[in-house]
Amino acid sequence: MSRETRNLPVPEGLVGMRVDAALSRLLGLSRTVAADLAADGDVLVDGREVGKSDRLIEGAWLEVTLPATASPVTPKEELIEGMDILYADADIIAVNKPVGVAAHPTVGWDGPSVVGGLAAAGFRISTSGPPERKGIVQRLDVGTSGVMVVAASERAYTVLKNAFRDRTVKKIYHALVQGHPDPFTGTIDAPIGRHPSAGWRFAVTTDGKAAVTHYKTIEAFREATLLEVSLETGRTHQIRVHMSAIGHPCVGDPMYGSDPNLGERLGLIRQWLHAVRIGFQHPGTGRYMEIEAPYPADLAHALEVIRG
Repeated sequence: MSRETRNLPVPEGLVGMRVDAALSRLLGLSRTVAADLAADGDVLVDGREVGKSDRLIEGAWLEVTLPATASPVTPKEELIEGMDILYADADIIAVNKPVGVAAHPTVGWDGPSVVGGLAAAGFRISTSGPPERKGIVQRLDVGTSGVMVVAASERAYTVLKNAFRDRTVKKIYHALVQGHPDPFTGTIDAPIGRHPSAGWRFAVTTDGKAAVTHYKTIEAFREATLLEVSLETGRTHQIRVHMSAIGHPCVGDPMYGSDPNLGERLGLIRQWLHAVRIGFQHPGTGRYMEIEAPYPADLAHALEVIRG
C-alpha cells in the first residue's frame, strides 16, 4: 500500500508547538504515531529532518510522509438524529450538536461527527483546514451538547478562525454544578494542563495554558446550582476542570469528582453542560449575531427532577 505525503506551510496556529503535538492536532494522529514519524525521518521542515520535540517555526514548509495505516480518517457520512440546523447561509452553518457526536472524525473515533452529518444532509462545508476537520472553527466535546458553528465558505473559515483566536466570540454555556459556589458570581483564572497522573484527564497545573472562566448563578437548588458560564479561553474540558477545582464539579461528571448517586437520581449518563449561546460578527456581512440552542431532553429532565 502506497504512503501518502502531505506538503503544506506551517499553519499560524501551530507556530512554536512541538512537532509531535502539532502533527497530532493538524492530522488527527496520536502523539505516539506522530513521534514515531519524526523518529523515522518522515517529518521534514524546510527539507530538514526534525525530531518530535523540535518546535515549528513561522514561514517554514512542512512535509510529512504518513504510514499507510495512519492516514487520517475520513468523515462517515450519515444523517444524525437530533442534530438540528439552527441557522444556515452561504457562509456559516450552526447546529445543535447532540451528546455522543464528535465535532469531526479522529483516529480512534468511528462514531458520528458534525462534519459527516452535515455532508450527509447535503450541506457544503468549507474546504479549508485539515482534511478530516474541513470547516471546523470550534469544537465541543463528544459528551457536551449545544450550539456549534461550522464554516461553509472559505472566507468564513478565515474570519471565524481569527475571531476565535482573538477571543472576540462570545461563548455562553449553562452548567449544573454540585453545591453552591461562593461567591454566587465570580471568575476562575487558573492554567490548565494534562493531569500529572492521568494523561486522558486535565487539571489546574502550574505549567498549564492560561484559562479564564466567568460564571454567575441562574438558579440555586438544595443540592446543586445552575450557572451561566462564559469563556475567555477555550481549553479542553475547561469548564469541567475549573468547576471541579473550586469544589463544584458538573453534575453527572464523575471523571472530575461529581457524586455518581446524584447523577443517577437525575437520570444523567453524562455531565450537565450545554453550549447554549454563541455570539459573533457574521463573516460576510459584519453584522453581530447570536445563535441559541435549547436544552436537550436529558438535561431538561434533570432540571425538572431537581426542581421537584
